[in-house]
Amino acid sequence: MIGWVINSRENLQQAVNHIVRIIQNDPHKQRLDRVITRWLKRHLQRLEAEVNLKPINSLIEDNAMLAENLQHWAEKEREKGERKTQLKLAQNLLESGLLTDEQIASFSELSLKEVIKLKNKG
Repeated sequence: MIGWVINSRENLQQAVNHIVRIIQNDPHKQRLDRVITRWLKRHLQRLEAEVNLKPINSLIEDNAMLAENLQHWAEKEREKGERKTQLKLAQNLLESGLLTDEQIASFSELSLKEVIKLKNKG
């Protein structure tokens, strides 16, 4: 089990490298590499990960590319989460009726146009 938090490109590369070392130390490394690579690709597809997996055929050979793709996906997911938080905050502030649209835009870090659109939508 990998026991560190994957929160940076460097940590992600370390995690992938750790898996690669485990595979390389196994007497059936080619088969294990194929199985784990196939499993990982299927798992990420089920998660609907926006990761380009087509060129990845081997964790051993393509580990840097995999780490880069996973980091890109993690950043996109983080951005989606931040966006949801911004929209929820703006919606709650709009429902309170205590602030101007400009203040809500400032607090939620949304544009004034986005706040007005959200206001008219609700």
